[in-house]
Amino acid sequence: MSVVSIFSGSFCGSEEIAQDVAGRLGYPLLRDEDLIGKVAREGGPPAESLRRAMFGRTSVFNQFSQEKEKAFSWLKLGMAWFLKQEDMVFLGYAAQLIPNYISHVLEVCLIAESKYRADRATREKGLNQKEALALIHRDDEAAIRWAEYARGRDPWAPELYDMLLPVDKTGLEETARIISDHAKGPALKPNSSSRQAVRDFTLSCAVEQALAGEGHSPKDLQVKASGDQVNILINKKVMRLAKLTEDLEKLALSVDGVQQAKVEPGPDYYQADVYRRADFQLPSKVLLVDDEREFVQTLSERLMLREIGSAVVYDGEEALRLVSEDEPEVLVLDLKMPGIDGIEVLRRLKRDYPKVEVIILTGHGSERDKETCMQMGAFAYLEKPVDIDQLSQVMQEAYQAARKR
Repeated sequence: MSVVSIFSGSFCGSEEIAQDVAGRLGYPLLRDEDLIGKVAREGGPPAESLRRAMFGRTSVFNQFSQEKEKAFSWLKLGMAWFLKQEDMVFLGYAAQLIPNYISHVLEVCLIAESKYRADRATREKGLNQKEALALIHRDDEAAIRWAEYARGRDPWAPELYDMLLPVDKTGLEETARIISDHAKGPALKPNSSSRQAVRDFTLSCAVEQALAGEGHSPKDLQVKASGDQVNILINKKVMRLAKLTEDLEKLALSVDGVQQAKVEPGPDYYQADVYRRADFQLPSKVLLVDDEREFVQTLSERLMLREIGSAVVYDGEEALRLVSEDEPEVLVLDLKMPGIDGIEVLRRLKRDYPKVEVIILTGHGSERDKETCMQMGAFAYLEKPVDIDQLSQVMQEAYQAARKR
């Protein structure tokens, strides 16, 4: 039995087409939410983290937390699990996770002209034409971000697919018929070679997930499996290649099914960037809020030397906006700022985002301010100038408290 994967622009009738194809073939229809649910149940990141990795913008904290890389490795592994069942129609963004070397997968892209899509959006969402076109533009931006991350290409590139179908020209029913007829063809019948390709894909995904779980970014490594052997290519310069090679081989060999592991420099090994392994025991989603720009930028740089990554904003309003979009684990907050002051920021944070641990760091506070902040739920109250080692220690304690929650 073959697998049909369908990636589509929004408002192209993809749901109706996918249901029709599944009905014609007698296959189950699976979607992104099915994949997200399975991965979350099987020990992967929470569903919301998986959705954010697939549909949202990359977090400002991601270079330190590598949340997207971890979620991406789990989603790939989940898709590998799905592919083992063979008879399936899959609709959604995660269709981009399926490698094109598995010959019994029919990869389909559904597209349509903007006017066709806008007309559907106005009917389905009750929008006017301008609102519909704006929504389609946002949807396309999200699709492009995801496809470029997953496959390094624009999602509408025809070479990514076996079939690129303009539904506004062919119609929904005819499109479903074309897909179904091709899916039944002998070229898409699974064989020993294509099933081995699925097993190799599954093993490479399991190794990627194990590496990502230890802070090794899948974007810096290329994993290929063949039988019980795994090859890992390093695509960034590293100062201690022998040590990294030893660590990667040990991690790969700890994955069930791997008997041999080989690590070597990849084609991009000599690029300018330096390989960096994330340390998940250290704070990685830290937001520094202070209107003294030189001070807070220097503080961020000094924390980076201690492997503590942070983002910086310069006022309370911007801090609250960023937290609403991308919640940190630890927030270091000045009290005296123009506009919304630190005490008001703390009050709103503890009301709306109680999981965020807040450290007050101020040069203009008082004992009364300290008492007020601690009663409102601040994790700690420190005064400037602060010893960087003391601040680092308090931040790690706050980070551990946030993780326990």
